[in-house]
Amino acid sequence: MNLSLTEEQMMIQDMAKKFAESELAPVAAKLDETGDQEIFKNNLAQLCELGFMGLNIKAEYGGVEAGVVAFSLAVTEIAKACASTAVTTSVTNMVAEVIQAVGNEQQKQTYLPRICSGEYLAGGFCLTESGAGSDPAAMKTTAVKDGDEYILNGSKIFITSGNFAGVFVVWAVTDPDAKKGRGISCFIVEANTPGINISKNEDKMGQKASPTNEVHFENCRVPASALMGTENKGFGVAVGELAGGRIGIGSLALGIGLAALDYAKEYTKERKQFDQPISNFQGLQWMLAERYTELEAARLLLMQAAHIKEQGGAFGTAASMAKLFAADKANKACYDALQMMGGAGYIKEYPLERMARDVRITSIYEGTSEIQKVIIARDLLS
Repeated sequence: MNLSLTEEQMMIQDMAKKFAESELAPVAAKLDETGDQEIFKNNLAQLCELGFMGLNIKAEYGGVEAGVVAFSLAVTEIAKACASTAVTTSVTNMVAEVIQAVGNEQQKQTYLPRICSGEYLAGGFCLTESGAGSDPAAMKTTAVKDGDEYILNGSKIFITSGNFAGVFVVWAVTDPDAKKGRGISCFIVEANTPGINISKNEDKMGQKASPTNEVHFENCRVPASALMGTENKGFGVAVGELAGGRIGIGSLALGIGLAALDYAKEYTKERKQFDQPISNFQGLQWMLAERYTELEAARLLLMQAAHIKEQGGAFGTAASMAKLFAADKANKACYDALQMMGGAGYIKEYPLERMARDVRITSIYEGTSEIQKVIIARDLLS
C-alpha cells in the first residue's frame, strides 16, 4: 500500500496549514471569548475563495475535485488552529456532498456553485431532533404533499451554522404508515423560505464561534422540485452521508489533539523544575510518546477510511472505527497535555483550556462513540 500523499494533496494540506496559522490561529481565542461573527464569517469567506468548501465536489459545479483524503488533511490543519471554523468547514462540505450525490442536475447546478463560491457561507444538515438523535429514524418532522408542493412541519436541533446557512438539507417523514426509517425523504430548502424560524445560538461548552441552533419548520411550503432523490428513500442517504461526516469529525479531533500536544511539548522544554526542563523527566516523555503514537494511529485510520471512500468502496465501518479512535485519543491527548502544563494549562491565557473544551464534543456529534461501537460490532457479527 502506498501511503504517500499526492502532489495535489500535499499542496492542499500546505495551503490549509498556512491559512490556519496566519488567519485562524491569531483570532481563535478571541472567537472563543466573544463569538465575533464578523471575523468568523470573514474567515469562512476566505476559505470559500480558496476552494475549501467544495473539496470533493466536481469542478463543473464549482468544486476543486481534490477528493476525500485532501478533505481530511485540510480539516485537520484547520482544526489545529480553530475548531469552530473546522466544524463549519466539515459540515458544509458534507451538505455539498449530499446534493452532489442525490440531487438532480438542476439542483446541483443551482446550489453547489453557491456553496463552493461562498455565496452561501455554509450549509445546514437538518437531521437530528429532540427525540431522534442516536436514533434518527424516529424523527417526527413531516412533509405532506399538497399539489405541487410539500408542507414541512417539525423541529431540528443542534444544527451547525443554523443562523447563517444559505441552504438546508432536511429529512422529513413523507409516509407515516411505512416501517420505521422507510418513509423518510430528503429535501433541499433555501434558508429564506417562509415558515422557517431559527432559534438563538446555543450557549455551548466549546466550539463557541460556530453557531448551533434549533431550526423550526411551521407550515413551510417548498416546491415538489425540492425533493432530492426518491420519495420515501431518504433515510439511506442520511446514513451514508453521516458516515462521510465521521471522517471529517475524526480529522477535526485529530487536529485539536495534535495542536494540544505540540503546545504542551514546547512548554515542557521551557518550564523548569528541580533545576532542569521538565521535558527531561521520563514520566512526561512517556506521556508524549504514547499520545503522539495514538494520534498517528488515528491519522492512519482516517486516511484508510478516506481512501476507501475515495475509491468508491464500502467505507462506513472504517469511518466509524476512525472517528471512534480519533475522538477518544484526541480527548486523552488534550487532557494529558493540560496535565503536563499543570496549573498553567487550566488558565485561559494558554490555549489548552480551550482545546480541552473544543475536543469534548467530538465523541458526541456525528454519532456518539457508543453508536460507533454499535455500528462496528454489527458489521463484525453480520
